[in-house]
Amino acid sequence: MTINEIQDQIIDEFAVFDDWMDKYALLIDLGNTLSPLADTYKTDSNLIEGCQSRVWLQADHVDGKIVFQGESDAVIVKGIVSLLIQVLSGHSPQEILDADLYFIDKIGLKEHLSPTRSNGLVSMVKQMRMYALAFKAKEQ
Repeated sequence: MTINEIQDQIIDEFAVFDDWMDKYALLIDLGNTLSPLADTYKTDSNLIEGCQSRVWLQADHVDGKIVFQGESDAVIVKGIVSLLIQVLSGHSPQEILDADLYFIDKIGLKEHLSPTRSNGLVSMVKQMRMYALAFKAKEQ
């Protein structure tokens, strides 16, 4: 599946709900499906700066694709991490760098997050793109 196909799927999932309380519940459910991150990856170097809660993000380059793993100590943030991993994990560095993450606006996520959570979301996306940039440089 392409990044855009995954984003469209997420938009459809969220479109079922009109009420943001239901959308938060869906986010929390998505966070609960995230596999726990191994303690060996819960390091300061994997900690995302700019997040109010603690968010760890691990990236591995496997067969030309980046595989992301992550975790947060906050339930809604964990759901956001889950969404970003769902969209970007398993794609090449170039696909990640070229991706327009339009699903964030389409589902209304950014406007329904507190300013600090919104900043955290931007920091997570930036970090995932930095990993993609680093792995792309290694490929050349």
